[in-house]
Amino acid sequence: MLYAVFMSSLLPPCPQPQEPVESPQLLEVGSGPEEPCLRADAARNRARLLEAAARLIAEHGVAGVTMEAVAAAARVGKGTVFRRFGDRTGLLTALLDHSGRRLQADFLAGPPPLGPGAPPLERLRAFGVAVLYRSAEQLDLQLAAQPEPDRRFAHPALGALRTHVTMLLRQIVPDADCDLLAQTLLAYLDPALIHHLTRQCGMPMERLETGWIDLVARLTRTEPPS
Repeated sequence: MLYAVFMSSLLPPCPQPQEPVESPQLLEVGSGPEEPCLRADAARNRARLLEAAARLIAEHGVAGVTMEAVAAAARVGKGTVFRRFGDRTGLLTALLDHSGRRLQADFLAGPPPLGPGAPPLERLRAFGVAVLYRSAEQLDLQLAAQPEPDRRFAHPALGALRTHVTMLLRQIVPDADCDLLAQTLLAYLDPALIHHLTRQCGMPMERLETGWIDLVARLTRTEPPS
């Protein structure tokens, strides 16, 4: 399953989760915590800024996205961009919001095996494969949008993925330290590692997918699919 960076369709509605109460909810990654619901005019301005940033990436790559360049492309003051997104990382993170919400919608309420209805082990395998290909498709943007180390692992988007993986592990290996196992599994899906393995080591995605299935089997003490 591939997840495109930029989608022309509207964001999917928040599904009714079919998970236990502790499962993650869909996140508004791009909006600041102080403004959970944007006014209509503010939402239009934000959309225009993101469209301008998307055009810059399409024309010049991620390196072409600066706060100044986005302000010029959207014909607004630079201060408007800073007020809306905080910094360049916040802007790039907002660009990832759509695919991130789509992924969450898929594993919260989408069809199996990624969504509810499949055994937890199958869902865990499908989750890793989905994240691998999503990351590979938008690797430059994901790397550029990574927060500083002191904020990276506390980011809400990563927290939602970690909660989901932990929940699945507790159903598969309830006697294990599932919090730490979830961290181990998510480390395999880190964009920086995917960049190193695919672009610097030349590994095909098929090998990474096979490696994920093998890692899940070893950590959960289960047999890989035949």
